[in-house]
Amino acid sequence: METLLKILEELHPEVDFKTEKALIDNKILDSFDIITLITEINEEFGVRIPVDEIVPENFNSAEALYKLIQRLQDEG
Repeated sequence: METLLKILEELHPEVDFKTEKALIDNKILDSFDIITLITEINEEFGVRIPVDEIVPENFNSAEALYKLIQRLQDEG
């Protein structure tokens, strides 16, 4: 989780990713951020996020994104 928070904080240092629950809904993360995140997650965690998993529910919070990473690692 710390690695993911570090990646997110590099994108938007002004956001408290430990408490923010509407990163997509509040337009904090844009499409460029999502692409950057997917690339960083692939490099740091060794997981590829399938296109059908790129939905707001998986990117609205650091916690949701971390759960997605863990699930993909378990499936992989």
